[in-house]
Amino acid sequence: MNGIVDGLSVTDRDGAARQRKRIRYQPMGLREFANTGKGKAVVVVLFILGAIALWYSIKSNFSSAASDAASRVFIDAETGKQFRHTITSGESAPVESPGTGKRTGFEAEKCFWTKDGKMKDEPTYVLSNMYKGLKEPTFCPDCGRLVVPHNPMPDPTNLKPPPTQAEYQSRHPARDVGR
Repeated sequence: MNGIVDGLSVTDRDGAARQRKRIRYQPMGLREFANTGKGKAVVVVLFILGAIALWYSIKSNFSSAASDAASRVFIDAETGKQFRHTITSGESAPVESPGTGKRTGFEAEKCFWTKDGKMKDEPTYVLSNMYKGLKEPTFCPDCGRLVVPHNPMPDPTNLKPPPTQAEYQSRHPARDVGR
């Protein structure tokens, strides 16, 4: 044991002074502790915990949310085929389509509606008419509802669906929609 022995004078009940030894322990240095069996076990456990913390930290920096934000669905304006593409810094639309090798890929709009006006979780990907060079509004091929640029996900507190093509035409009779 690592300790310092001090002399301690104690007086008994009869007044006789006796010397007793008192051991005062000093804290062991970190290096000395790490050289003991328990110290080595603690060092190994701390190393493993540190490695786990580092792994979680790295994993969180490359989370699926970040990769989902960079990896988006595009539609080839020539073929109408969907493909995933990861956006890189400084890249602009249109992107190269893997099907044609041409820069005809535009980011798809998401439609979260069904034909009966209910919200759905998985979107239908739609190519906006403006990317096709058309001036009329875009309607979802799945549900027939209006799709606007940067089409928002429905608000669960206000589930009023966008108009169908027929509803839109009745409100905007001067436009030749979808022909």
